Amino acid sequence: MPSVVKINVLSVPGEMRQELEKRFANRAGMVESSDGFEWFELLRPVEGTDRYLVYTRWRSEEDFQRWQQSQAFQAGHAQAAAEAQGHGHGHGHGQGQTQGQAQGHGHGQGPAASGSELWTFEVVETAAPKQP
Repeated sequence: MPSVVKINVLSVPGEMRQELEKRFANRAGMVESSDGFEWFELLRPVEGTDRYLVYTRWRSEEDFQRWQQSQAFQAGHAQAAAEAQGHGHGHGHGQGQTQGQAQGHGHGQGPAASGSELWTFEVVETAAPKQP
């Protein structure tokens, strides 16, 4: 069975880019210990767009769904929502929410992103550098 890639596409206004990146930097450990998790990357736009890509790779769709329903995922998003209302001190990363919801809550400032989409792909082919 091929791995599954989830790409959360976040529209981030220029003034919120640094805040979004800080929130993701502080999310360490939220997904890495999840069963079936294979890879994470936050991709910063270079030119021509305000859209960040949050790339996660999973062993299966079921593993991704289990993570979304996990206590760690729910706690992180509940904490992020509380912070958006000024009631918390932790960090949320906004990854994996449904299409159209703003992402990246934290620090009582509300969302860092103005919108999001969730894309899903199956890995068909991969390549890595050859080891000497």
